[in-house]
Amino acid sequence: MIHLKSISLKSRISAPAGEFPFNVPAVQSLSEIKFTSPVTFFVGENGSGKSTLIEAIACAAGSIAVGSDDTTTDRTLNSVRKFAESLKLTWYKRTRRGFFLRAEDFFGYAKRITGIREQMEEALRAVDQEYKGRSATAQTLAKMPYLGQLGQIRQKYGDGLDSYSHGESFLTLFQSRFVPNGLYLLDEPEAPLSPVRQLGFLAAVKDMVEQNAQFIIASHSPILMAFPDAVILSFDGGRIREVAYEDLEHVTLTRSFLNNPGAYLKHL
Repeated sequence: MIHLKSISLKSRISAPAGEFPFNVPAVQSLSEIKFTSPVTFFVGENGSGKSTLIEAIACAAGSIAVGSDDTTTDRTLNSVRKFAESLKLTWYKRTRRGFFLRAEDFFGYAKRITGIREQMEEALRAVDQEYKGRSATAQTLAKMPYLGQLGQIRQKYGDGLDSYSHGESFLTLFQSRFVPNGLYLLDEPEAPLSPVRQLGFLAAVKDMVEQNAQFIIASHSPILMAFPDAVILSFDGGRIREVAYEDLEHVTLTRSFLNNPGAYLKHL
């Protein structure tokens, strides 16, 4: 299902010459993007503006940010908020479900979840010491808040995100936070994923699309970009345009390298 129909510029916010992100060519050339598939990929070289636009959409939509501060307070999004204010979001049906996730924020989130779990476990040990000799009822009542939080963590993440590999924990986090009918804005989700895990991620995306989810994903991964019927928008060359999978430089270069790596490595 497509929730977000299109984005366009409603106004130009005056900004000093050369100020980021208004100095990014793809941002300067933006007029309107129409979303015609439940899965859209933003692709391009580093600095082309794809991640910047994902962040701006998240700010404009008021998306929940997984692994970072709220999109309204996250200091790393300060420069993007001006851009977000100039965006007009048009919806088929407004949804407030879903989330915004950057690959770099995932590791901090996993660390925080681990820290919370360790705090709860330490609090339980402290209760055992403080309530030694008191009734079982008193001990149980004192432990209930900490056991409740631990139970919620285990329900969502099993033994904890730190008990898995990075790829496993990313998929666990992703699947545990999914709700149907949501808009999911993802920036380079392939970063912690092996090729096999990327295929697992695609399977998860397919399941979620069948439950009326929409995805907008910034990515460098030819594996992810191969998602069936996805629309691919390239940010290279200073303008945003739709491209076919087979015409992507990411795809042609990767295929050429795998067919003859020696041709690329002989000059090292």
